[in-house]
Amino acid sequence: MNESVAEILATARVFALPMVTKFRRVTVREGILLHGPAGWAEFAPFRDYDDVACVPWLRAALASASVAWPTPVRAFIDVNTTVPVVSPERAAELVTASGCRTAKVKVADPGSEPAADADRLAAVREALGPGGRIRIDANAAWSAVEAIELIPMLADAAGGLEYVEQPCPSVAELARVRAAVGVPIAADESIRLATDPLAVARAGAADVAVIKVAPLGGVPAALRIAAAVQRESGMQIVVSSAVDSAVGLAAGVAAAAALPELPYACGLGTASLLAEDVVTDRPLPVDGRLPAPRIAPEPDRLAAVTADAGTSSYWLDRLRRVAELLERPGTLSE
Repeated sequence: MNESVAEILATARVFALPMVTKFRRVTVREGILLHGPAGWAEFAPFRDYDDVACVPWLRAALASASVAWPTPVRAFIDVNTTVPVVSPERAAELVTASGCRTAKVKVADPGSEPAADADRLAAVREALGPGGRIRIDANAAWSAVEAIELIPMLADAAGGLEYVEQPCPSVAELARVRAAVGVPIAADESIRLATDPLAVARAGAADVAVIKVAPLGGVPAALRIAAAVQRESGMQIVVSSAVDSAVGLAAGVAAAAALPELPYACGLGTASLLAEDVVTDRPLPVDGRLPAPRIAPEPDRLAAVTADAGTSSYWLDRLRRVAELLERPGTLSE
């Protein structure tokens, strides 16, 4: 391990941020902040990721701590609000409070029935009005048969869908669903969890590519993948958050701000999902937009959200193991 990387890793501070509502079966968002010559950065892969899958997340953090982000080509980013699996009444409250004109609604959660998803979507439409845009995210929960059956029903309940994000696990299933339904398909897991993130583009399996900075290895790596996807298939790009702290979220906004084209609202309005953050001035959208940052914010609340001893021990040990993998030839190399 070179000296500069070791110095950045030595700055590790573990945070624990309670969530407003359970999201992805997570009630507390945990991770590590690192500091380097370019500023603060975040390493926060979800606990169910193994060490190898965490390597790109650490590459992303080291890149943000070491190298300045690219010059933005736009000053503000339009973002969607994210609606977890909550009651219709709560969904409407979240959408109204957000000020966003686009809502991404989670569906197909374990234990959630399609009828409940439809009721949530109808409430979101009522809150947004006819001019608002609704997209849904199934997190690969459906088979192709289920997706082909459920998407028209949910589109009807929503009064129209902008797109459906990752309805099925495999690229082949995405292609089948795309050919069968009249709603655009977006790929998320098929890009960020794939050994070949361009496979979905080559297969013509989606209309939209959802790009997340941390799982793809950092801002420069994510922008390279976005450019390659567009060259391969003409897919449009949406930059999304992994429910990051304000520090991690800033990297996603920086990537979105550097894209040549950005026709869709990005999935970066996720600060409202956290009950607390590492900064006092939280990155909440104003009129559905976030300003493009040049550097990650100073985590002035880090002392208040420092994780307990057991959580800190878990994360510091995880950081050590993943850092050791960086040294191994062929381990998810850049």
